[in-house]
Amino acid sequence: MEARLYVIPGSHPSVAARLMLEHKGIPYRRTDLLPVISKGLLRAAGFPGTTVPALTIDGAKVQGSRRIARELERLRPDPPLFPADPERRAAVEEAERFGDEELQHPIRQLLWWGFKRDRAPLASYAVGARIGMPIGLAMKTAAPVVAAAARLNEADDESARRALAALPSLLDRVDAWVEAGVLNGEQPTAADFQIAPSIGLMLTLDDLRPAIDPRPCAALARRFTPDYPGHMPPVFPPAWLAPLRTAEAARR
Repeated sequence: MEARLYVIPGSHPSVAARLMLEHKGIPYRRTDLLPVISKGLLRAAGFPGTTVPALTIDGAKVQGSRRIARELERLRPDPPLFPADPERRAAVEEAERFGDEELQHPIRQLLWWGFKRDRAPLASYAVGARIGMPIGLAMKTAAPVVAAAARLNEADDESARRALAALPSLLDRVDAWVEAGVLNGEQPTAADFQIAPSIGLMLTLDDLRPAIDPRPCAALARRFTPDYPGHMPPVFPPAWLAPLRTAEAARR
């Protein structure tokens, strides 16, 4: 079985796909792409869409972490990514959907908002990546890429403030699934691999970590993404962090 995974360094859905391939024991080659530039390269590689993760496996081309999960399950059913029990599978699929459709984008917006203010942390998210040029050179010429990526992800002030305000309720939902055993159970599932990278990415932001560390979802992230690359020092105005601070105080 031949597999090649196209990723963007630091991308949380890309990490999800990598974790699922490793869970299935499927060897793969990894191709690192730069944000924004990746869109044209994926089209040139024959993919129908322009997003990562993108996987070629046994001649098939699959994009998106949820589609990849189902293709891997079809090709190699064991170890499974989904429970056999229909009720438990439905719960896992709902958590997986939430992780893909609701949890991923706010943290992506916050990260790109931060890079607009300070590009220096960008290199830390590309540790270990092979992008066809020295990382240092890529970072020195990254201003247009950062500007374009921030624009594509609508990472403006209003969106960043809205994302920060939404985080407590999003984290509460993840915590509830952890406490119910839907996430972070004995047998890993597609939902674990979908959600853990998003929480792991959040933990790389100094502004967010204190509000996440005490939560059950932090244990999920540390189990599956203990060495998530990247570190962003404090960057958000204190007033924007008030919803997180209030939610953190209320949990004590």
